[in-house]
Amino acid sequence: MIHFSVIQSGIVSHPAGRYNSAKRGLRIMSPRIICQPDHPDRGKGTTMMNYADARRHMVDGQIRTNDVTDRRLVAALGEIPREVFVPKPLRGMAYIDGDIDLGAGRFLMEPLAFAIMVQAAAIDSGDVVLDLGCATGYSAAVLSRLASTVVAVESDRDLAARAGALLGELGFDNVAVGAGALADGDAPHSPYQVIVLEGAVERIPDSLLNQLAEGGRLVAVVRDGPVSAAAVVTRTNGTFSARKVREISVRVLPGFERKPSFVF
Repeated sequence: MIHFSVIQSGIVSHPAGRYNSAKRGLRIMSPRIICQPDHPDRGKGTTMMNYADARRHMVDGQIRTNDVTDRRLVAALGEIPREVFVPKPLRGMAYIDGDIDLGAGRFLMEPLAFAIMVQAAAIDSGDVVLDLGCATGYSAAVLSRLASTVVAVESDRDLAARAGALLGELGFDNVAVGAGALADGDAPHSPYQVIVLEGAVERIPDSLLNQLAEGGRLVAVVRDGPVSAAAVVTRTNGTFSARKVREISVRVLPGFERKPSFVF
């Protein structure tokens, strides 16, 4: 049973995993870092970066240059302070083109990989979205700008608690955050128009696909041996079809590893 820390009225309601962008045919422009010695969050003897400037350069250098054109998505990425969702010691890395390690096997997915997946999901303003592996809540914050309701699940209870509290403080009141096994999804509040898996998977459980509404889309980075690619699985008349979007590489989400088999 998943217990939610933030509930929208009316529904329930609801340094590390970097990879070589050049090998994927993606264009990355190095972010320009502007320093503000008098930033109020500055620690003793440190120089704080201008996060607004870094955010703008992330959007211009990582997102727009790689065919992410959804205006609502680009606007959300440019407005939501990603650094707030990053532990303070790591905030200088908030806008790098790589995953951010949160410990215990959890991570914040790199901005471009996340944007590619979300754009492929084609989220409508009336959709209910299930966000699996929300970590500190950044992905749920972005998705909340695109959908009517976001149900976010995180396997790490401490991260889930932090995400729920932070999203509440920032006023994202159409997001519900709960802790639970990611591969189980959240069947009691299904069906969902969109399911987003915040990392790579080696398998997609049928029980998760069955939580999709008719016409619903599940987006994930599907790993097959050394190759991984963002893919969209669509439910149509009770059957499922998959479409490859583009090759990207992120770390595997806990609970989605392929089960080992005996080889004779």
